[in-house]
Amino acid sequence: MAYTRLLDAVEVRILGALMEKERTTPDLYPLTVTALLQACNQKTSRDPVTDYSETDVVEALDRLRADALVFRVHSSRSERYEHCLDRRWHLDTGGAAALVAMLLLRGAQTVAELRARTARLHPFASAEEVEAALARLAEGEDALTRELPRQPGQRETRWIHLAGNAEVERELVAGFELQRGSEPRGALEARPAGSATAQMGERLERLEAAVAQLHAAIAELRARLGD
Repeated sequence: MAYTRLLDAVEVRILGALMEKERTTPDLYPLTVTALLQACNQKTSRDPVTDYSETDVVEALDRLRADALVFRVHSSRSERYEHCLDRRWHLDTGGAAALVAMLLLRGAQTVAELRARTARLHPFASAEEVEAALARLAEGEDALTRELPRQPGQRETRWIHLAGNAEVERELVAGFELQRGSEPRGALEARPAGSATAQMGERLERLEAAVAQLHAAIAELRARLGD
């Protein structure tokens, strides 16, 4: 992504929260530091759930302000913050902004998941409309999204944002793989030995695919950053 430097996890969460709250609670936007901290550490509609401190958020806001991705607004009672990503990242439609916001907040998601989760931000008429918007965001050297390769046993592909640095992207991919491979405690013990062995083989295949995908993602990031 060439629009700006690659962002760390706190910065990604802040921008996603600002974009979401701008559309879901416009009466409270721009946000105070306290409101933004609550939005970042919200227990619902976030993946992963975080426990950032006020210092984490304030320091990240200072970095984002230096890059002109966030502005500070002085009101009569408090300082508030707003993003300017629609202009900086050329998000020319409400649908594009809604998709980017949800990817920043929740990581890798299918087209169906994105359509359902962006409903409060922007109503997409169909899954095809979501897919078309994601494809436009994935074009050119300034691409903001990327479609992940289909994994074994996976019915739909998932999309991720490209705003984060290498560490953020590793967490996006690895977190998705761990989520897919997780199961209730004791599930393996309750299965016959042959079933458990097959399950372990399937997990190994998924992990190998995830490692290959991770290497490809890192190679792509290094190429963009000039190694």
